[in-house]
Amino acid sequence: MELDKGLVSGSIALLVMKLLEDGDLYGYQMIEELRQRSDDTFRLRAGTLYPLLHSLEEKGCVTAYEQTAKNGKNRRYYHLTEQGRGVLAGKEAAWNTYAKAVTQVLKGGANLAGA
Repeated sequence: MELDKGLVSGSIALLVMKLLEDGDLYGYQMIEELRQRSDDTFRLRAGTLYPLLHSLEEKGCVTAYEQTAKNGKNRRYYHLTEQGRGVLAGKEAAWNTYAKAVTQVLKGGANLAGA
């Protein structure tokens, strides 16, 4: 079953920042890591990722730097800033509240959970 794009689009910034919390990555690494961690559920495209990264960079959530890889290619790596870590913490808390509420509704409501 394919995921509703509306559900996914609102969470992509959270997911990308969460990946960067573990260390600096370049674009293709993020795409592959997200795909692997989600068991192939999230298949992010470069056309979605790079505008998001540029937006996060403009907001001060990430910084970017160039580095030459072992194969000689220049790669643009992205780093989660301290400001980005704060934004990530807020987004995670909001997501957890949202997910809990959705789960409660899907299970019949909070009042029915203990019944």
